[in-house]
Order: sequence, then structure tokens, then C-alpha cells
Amino acid sequence: MMKGWQVAEHFVERGVFGSTPLAARPEGSRMLAVGKGDIIVTAKLDRAFRSAANALAVLEEFKMQGVGLHMIDLGGDVTSNGISKMVFTILAAVAEGERDRIRERIRDAKRHLTSQGVFGGGKRPFGYDIVLDGETSRMVPNAAEMAVIGRMKTMRQEGATYRAIGAVTGHGPKSVQRILERMERTP
Repeated sequence: MMKGWQVAEHFVERGVFGSTPLAARPEGSRMLAVGKGDIIVTAKLDRAFRSAANALAVLEEFKMQGVGLHMIDLGGDVTSNGISKMVFTILAAVAEGERDRIRERIRDAKRHLTSQGVFGGGKRPFGYDIVLDGETSRMVPNAAEMAVIGRMKTMRQEGATYRAIGAVTGHGPKSVQRILERMERTP
């Protein structure tokens, strides 16, 4: 409104991660179909992009189509000159780095909770039952399944392949590998 532009259309993505390439998002693909002379306005770079490569590819595509990209958090048009593109490139890389840091923190938090016996959700891990303890779900060893895991460990130490272990225990080779790797990480 400050620039005197009229809003022709809104693109709102709910429940889509910023790490999803713009073209793979329902609203993103619609937005990429805008025409020459159009200007796309977004509040924040990291809401539109979490991959530096995707951000730069989209920026180049917009420039070739004659579409402007105005980012409020970057102070305006990022397609108009070299300095704007440089700042855009640096901040896109920072957004990607932050996405990676968030993933690391979540992974570390889940591992910590698991090491404390807290169930963080998802599929019940083989070898454990899930028991509600107040407001927290705890993983409690399942004796019968732990015996199977013990057999898997013994067979593996004796040199058996995952396929051979699976044939004896009734699990696929990939499942056997995942179970044994998980048991190495958990107490």
C-alpha cells in the first residue's frame, strides 16, 4: 500500500515446511506462474525459502520472467541490482543454516528424551512397550522382545548377516539393522 501497489492475489501456505521447494508447494507453484511486470511481496525470506539453492533458482527465474521479488525484511526489491542479490544470497544461506540447526536441535532433544526413557511419539520401537506415566509416555522394556533383540545381538557378534538374523527372528534385514543400531544408541 505504501508503494501504491494493488494486491491482486494472496498466496497463503498453511502446514507446508519452508524447506519444501517453492515449486513443490501448492501455492508456491501458483505463485511461480505470475507474469511479467508482476511483483511478489513476502514478509520474510525464511518463510519463503529455507534452501539457498532453491532461493537463488527462483530469484533467477523471476528475473528472467520480469517478475519483481519484494521482501519486506530485506527492505525491498531483491531482483533489481547486484547488492540486493548478494544480500539475498547471504541471508538465504543463513536461513538454510538455521533450518539445519533446528533439525539438529530436534534430533538431539529426541535422542535425549529417548535416553531418559521418554517416548517422543511415532511408531513404538521394537523391544519396548509404551506406558503412560502421568502426562509423559515412557518406554518400558518388553521382556519377550528384548529376548529377541538379545538373540539378534548374539547372532550378529557371531558374524551372522542381517538377512540370516531376520530369517531366524521373523524380521526383515533392514528392520534387524535398524533395531540393532537403535539399541547401540539407547541404554
